[in-house]
Amino acid sequence: MSSAREDILDAVRRARGREPLDARTRATLDARIATPVRHLRPDFDEDLTARFIRKLESRSGTVARVADRAQIPVAVETFRSAHGLAPRAAVGAGLKDLDWPADWTILYNRAGIEETLSVTPAFAAIAETGTLMLLASPDSPTTHNFVPDNQVVVLETARILRHFEDGWTSLRERTGGMPRAVNLVSGPSRTADIEQTIQLGAHGPRRLHVLLVD
Repeated sequence: MSSAREDILDAVRRARGREPLDARTRATLDARIATPVRHLRPDFDEDLTARFIRKLESRSGTVARVADRAQIPVAVETFRSAHGLAPRAAVGAGLKDLDWPADWTILYNRAGIEETLSVTPAFAAIAETGTLMLLASPDSPTTHNFVPDNQVVVLETARILRHFEDGWTSLRERTGGMPRAVNLVSGPSRTADIEQTIQLGAHGPRRLHVLLVD
């Protein structure tokens, strides 16, 4: 744990007047984390991929399917061209191995205000709600989820999980520990604050396009 994070948590403990946990309490909490209570979950027989697509598209997201990772740059170029975007993108480092178009300007870093397109991999997706699980890391910077008007998310179909809780279970099993942030995205950014009229792009991308890699 970083010293800054430990300092913050220590300040919270002192403010609450709580001393360090004794061994018995710590063991109880560790056991609870290791074997979380399984709550009631909705039952459905629908294919996981079909349900994820249906749920995401119901919230104005779009989906395209590709056979393998090598086809990702072509699919992104199709999306870019269809919407008349400049040939440049902020791309997560997790996709750095792909053969991107030579005439593109690619930034393998966080997305600044000048970027109109981001391309980033998803850790997982939840079929139950049509939700993407995006982790903050160099492979998937959080700014990609909020700054550009257009976001393309790369998702392997094998990473579509059944229930919301399954995503957190998978995250606990992930090597490298918990990320700094987890963003759960179920479609383009939207609001109805203005005269109860849906407006896309209020707090993030106005277009969310998912590339499913079979």
